[in-house]
Amino acid sequence: MNPNEVIAVNEKDEVIGYVEKMEAHRKGILHRAISVLVFNDKNEWLLQQRASHKYHSGLLWSNTSCTHPMQNEEVLDAAHRRLREEMGMVSELEKKFSFTYKAHLDDNMIEHELDHVFFGVSNSIPEINKEEVASYRYVSTEDLQTEITMFPDQFTEWFKILFERVKAELS
Repeated sequence: MNPNEVIAVNEKDEVIGYVEKMEAHRKGILHRAISVLVFNDKNEWLLQQRASHKYHSGLLWSNTSCTHPMQNEEVLDAAHRRLREEMGMVSELEKKFSFTYKAHLDDNMIEHELDHVFFGVSNSIPEINKEEVASYRYVSTEDLQTEITMFPDQFTEWFKILFERVKAELS
């Protein structure tokens, strides 16, 4: 398993090959991804601020954790792995939905993902991995909506898309 490769897929999430991560993001190749959203018992969203040195979207606020599954790794296993790696947390996770999106990022990167979205509930205090995460915070849906509306450039492109989908799921 090469952590620098992503799983290229078609719109049905069928594997069509393996592509170097940077090539996939430069060319906008559709690939499999994971997004994890953790909520506390007040229904607040746990957000992470991406580390400044990430190859794209540094210091932007985003969902609790995200990743690309590795070859032969189940999506649920990838979700648990990345939650531990980035946030130092363990939570029971439930897959809620999948969706495909394409977004243009900084440094001429294109994120084109078939994203598997998992929800978890935890009141634990994250033990963030400073190589991956600069900071974290809990925020209500209402406050988050206001922030995204007023300061959209402070959030990752995929999180702004994901936020709308998750709000509909929570309704």
